[in-house]
Order: sequence, then C-alpha cells, then structure tokens
Amino acid sequence: MTAPPPMDFPAPGTFFLPGPTEVRPEVLAAMTRPMISHRSKVFEGMFARIQDGLRAVFLTERPVFVSTSSATGFMEGAVRCAPDGPILAVVGGAFGERFAHIGRNCERDVDVLEVPLGRGADPDDVARALGRRRYAAVTVVHSESSTGALTDIRAVAAAATQHGAQCLVDSVTGAAGAELRVDEWGLGFALTGSQKALALPPGLAFGVASAEFIGHAAHARGRGMYFDLAEFEEFAKKNQTPNTPALPLLYALDAQLARVREETIAARWARHRAMAEATHRWAASLGERLPGVGILAPEGERSPTVSAVTLPDGITGDDVVKGAKARGFTVGGGYGPLKGRTFRVGHMGDHTVDGVQRCLDACAEVLAERSGLKH
Repeated sequence: MTAPPPMDFPAPGTFFLPGPTEVRPEVLAAMTRPMISHRSKVFEGMFARIQDGLRAVFLTERPVFVSTSSATGFMEGAVRCAPDGPILAVVGGAFGERFAHIGRNCERDVDVLEVPLGRGADPDDVARALGRRRYAAVTVVHSESSTGALTDIRAVAAAATQHGAQCLVDSVTGAAGAELRVDEWGLGFALTGSQKALALPPGLAFGVASAEFIGHAAHARGRGMYFDLAEFEEFAKKNQTPNTPALPLLYALDAQLARVREETIAARWARHRAMAEATHRWAASLGERLPGVGILAPEGERSPTVSAVTLPDGITGDDVVKGAKARGFTVGGGYGPLKGRTFRVGHMGDHTVDGVQRCLDACAEVLAERSGLKH
C-alpha cells in the first residue's frame, strides 16, 4: 500500500476561517488518550467536569447537552422538540435560512421574517410579526456567520416570551465569543458547535434547554430518537450521553474547557471584542484609501467573532482568499448571495489581536496589489 501524499497544513497562527478554527496542539494531543467505557465512573467524572465548564460558557444552571454531531443536528432537534404550532423563522443570512429550511423539512408551518443581509434582526420587527399570528417558537441566529451580523437575542427572546413563543437560538459563532446568558435572557434552547469560538475540532454540538422547553419536548410528536432533547436531559443528569459519544473529542473538550475556565468567559468575550475592533479599524483605515473596503454589518450590529469585509469593484472574495493563502494565511470567501462580493475573517477561538493583525496585513497586501494601490 502506498503512503498518502504529504499535506500542506497551515502554520500555527495563520488559520482564520469563520470555522473550523485553529486548535491548539495540546488539545489535539489530548485526543490520543486510550478509550474508556462511556458507561464507566471514569467517564462520568470527566463528563461532570465538562458540565461544569460548559455551564460557565452558557451561564446556565441547567444541564448542557453534548451531541456527537454538527450543530445542525441540534437545530433539527430544537425544531422537532418544539411545541406544536407554527414557527417564525428570523432570516438574515444563510444560517437563518438553514433554520427555516429545517423547519419546513420537519413539516412545520414556517413563516419567514426577512432581515436585510448584513443586519441584525430588529426586535421591534420580531415583536410586530409575533403580534400578527400565534407562534409556538421563534428561530433566530445570534451571530450570522455568512454576514458577520449580531442580533440582540436578549430582546428577541423577551418579545418571544411576551407572545408565548419559545426562542430557539443558533449561537454557533456566538457562544464562547459573544456575550451569551442563557438563563438570564430566558432562552428556550440555545446551541453551538465545537469548531467555532470554543476552538475545538468539528464533531460536537452543545445545547441548553429551559425547563419549560423540555416540558414541551417530552410530549412533542415526531421528535425522533437521536435528537430527543428530553432524553438528553435525563442522561445529562447522570453525567452520561444517550448514545455512544466521540470519546477523543470529549478528551479535547475536557482539555480546552480547563483553559476557558482559566481565562474566564468574561475575559474571553473581551478578547473577541478586541479582535473584532482591530478588524473594524483596519477596514475603516484601508477603506479611506481604497473605497469599497469596509465591514458589511453596521456599527452596533457586528459580531465579535466573524467579519464580512466588502470589496471594491473588480476584486472578488476568491482573489483575497487565494492571495492570502499565497502569503501563508487562510481566510474565508463570501457565503451564499455574498459570494464574490465579500471575504470573511474568523477572529475567534484562541487567536489574539496581534495574530489577527498579521492576517489583516497580508490581506491588505493582496488588496493593494489587486487594485494597484501602494501598500
């Protein structure tokens, strides 16, 4: 058998996709530990530590569910376990549309509230939509990865609660990078994935459900089995998972949560804000010399974890992605309707302001070269 060809891996500190994010060597190394029984006391002890660490991330006293899946799995689980009745899907980008699409595929009655690309949802618009029809649930994206827009989910959840609807939140590029207070904000269900601001390999999803939401889930028709959130709740209380988990990923999670605890979640939020602000300053400065360069989302509605950078005519997102790669950095292209018109920088995970700045400097070189601007 011939050996596989060598792969060209990014150097440490150069990987700035909006997910998956760069993973520290120590976390990757933790995945090589020997296997154990997932029904053993040793596993339960590890899972108890994981629960403590994840509760600090979500700021909740509730159990945190851990699924061997992508975050999309818990999006489907949230829809399947929601109370009977129509769903209002708040859609401001590709991932808001994904939530709506899941609702339709689960044969739910879905109405869409459209939000302009690059904007966060207006809570007043959500409240007005909720006043026009009785909805069982509202789906909303906290940090829209395709546009870099941040929604005030606290205000959206308050509107949902006032109108008797459960608020189901995709916080995939929010949790561990943007302020998130599940209990205080009254969220029905909030979910994220391992490969974003938590800086872990892909393959795990995390979710928190309110007691009220779980009460509905226990009686939901057609909730299926693999993402039966009522069953996740029962197993989490025993420091177990309903199904065989991906043990190596849990080893990585256990190791990474120790670092998150040491940093503290408030400091992690602050570091992400600082990385985002450095990106915004860079775009504003470059835009003065190269009109068209800017941040898609307006001030006050910008995600601290991912920025969609607008481009001048004649320069595409692919141009920047390829040029950055030639300089040793990995960034993301535009997504969905924004493909070609933007590129995206994932300033999340364990990166620093200095590291992001080096990536932005490389992108500035590409833009200067493509535009004929002196760098």
